[in-house]
Amino acid sequence: MHPKQLLTHYQIEPKKSLGQNFLFDENVLARIVEAAELQPFEPVLEIGPGLGSLTRLLAQTAASVTAVELDNRFIPILQTELAYFDNVRLIHGDILEQNLDALFDRPYKVVANVPYYITGAILRHLLSARQKPTSLVMTVQKEVAERITAVPPQMSLLAVSTQLYGAAELVATIKAGAFWPRPDVDSAVLRLALYPDPLLPFAEEEKFFALVKAGFSQKRKQLKNNLQQLGYNQAEVTAVLQAAGVDGRRRAETLSIEEWLAIHQQRKL
Repeated sequence: MHPKQLLTHYQIEPKKSLGQNFLFDENVLARIVEAAELQPFEPVLEIGPGLGSLTRLLAQTAASVTAVELDNRFIPILQTELAYFDNVRLIHGDILEQNLDALFDRPYKVVANVPYYITGAILRHLLSARQKPTSLVMTVQKEVAERITAVPPQMSLLAVSTQLYGAAELVATIKAGAFWPRPDVDSAVLRLALYPDPLLPFAEEEKFFALVKAGFSQKRKQLKNNLQQLGYNQAEVTAVLQAAGVDGRRRAETLSIEEWLAIHQQRKL
């Protein structure tokens, strides 16, 4: 059933404030599941299942689906639409308030059509947890997907913050007409395959991101000037950058993940 028909049946109006645009194109839904490369033994976390269109496909493929839905109006619909599946766990709540370490006791994947206005917050929440997913496949705003998958000299804070954890790929673009209500922008399927071995110990993540945020703080300034706000004088910054093999006259968007890690390593010495 088309989302409009289903919502009319339940006398529900989508909330623009919650970014509710329902993906109904069956080919796109199948492409998202295909991109996740799910195995029968793998559990899945779905964020914002909405009317359950993607949930049904996930339940047919994965070992289990934990679906977290913020809007309580959709819980009865999901309970009805997913009644035939015994491997779906519905949670009414905010994904940003969920303890992922408590939800999963083994490796899991994330597959979701997320509300675009909190894409960044969702990524931070998932990637900052100790129990990180092994991969994420998410429908996001096309512009955001392009920023996340950028390479030097077009890097951004979001790109560095995401690519530290895994290889990012823009799998496919999605026209606005695949959703109802129709959004104002095109979308994309983003895949992030997390590295089996982290590039950085969990305990060092906070200091690393403080460094990167300082580097990107004033876009037009050279790296050697931006990094002084960390409490170093110019001579100290220059010494760290030279030891890391990075020219201090460069700007943050030109640096690779490896170069940021090299600078971070020199700060520890």
